[in-house]
Amino acid sequence: MTSGASGRLSALARDLLPAYLLRVSRIAFLPVASPKLRTVPPTGSEWLHEVKFDGFRIQLHKSGNEVRLFSRNGKDFTDKFPSIRDAVATLPAGGAIIDGEIVAFDEAGKPDFHTLIRRRAFGVSVWCFDLLGLGGDDLRPLPLEKRKERLSALLSKFDGGQLKMSESFDDGSKLLEAAAHMNLEGIVSKKRSAPYIAGVGCGWIKVKTQEWREANRNRYKLFEKAQVKADEA
Repeated sequence: MTSGASGRLSALARDLLPAYLLRVSRIAFLPVASPKLRTVPPTGSEWLHEVKFDGFRIQLHKSGNEVRLFSRNGKDFTDKFPSIRDAVATLPAGGAIIDGEIVAFDEAGKPDFHTLIRRRAFGVSVWCFDLLGLGGDDLRPLPLEKRKERLSALLSKFDGGQLKMSESFDDGSKLLEAAAHMNLEGIVSKKRSAPYIAGVGCGWIKVKTQEWREANRNRYKLFEKAQVKADEA
């Protein structure tokens, strides 16, 4: 078939086929970085440290007017959290891919994983900690600090409280102490100069507080229930 004939056939298809058959999503889930569990945080100026919030890992995508939310395993969560979906749609960018943690709050405004499981939260927010893409550009090869700078700049223009910037800190031990005092899950440590790498080879280190571990010995049962709900939805 000549190039001219091929072009005429494509034009004919556009005229005859319904528009929804011609639309192809530009959004695709990206495999996520997975931290390794350790008992103490690393030390040294090459590391930065973030709070590990007690929730679900979530990947936020915006491409033009299209929005998708994905779980850590790539399941489509877009319709499970409509308020987050609507917030992502208002991001001041034509395209963005954000890595974060969705957290639910109880009646007192405290993070509560149980309410997230039961879908009875009084509010949900996403703590955003990494920017994988912006405006069609793949940012994963950039150093972590550069990606976080761009993420902070993007969220600073966002008029809403449901997408929050997860700040970084220099002292992992002090942050872990503060997390224990505030009944948070723990911390995640990452190298400032590292690119974004999927899987356990990313170099991230997760440390949970002793208090959280003691209070969540039977946590696997909650994850089993969450999996059942996800499969039934």
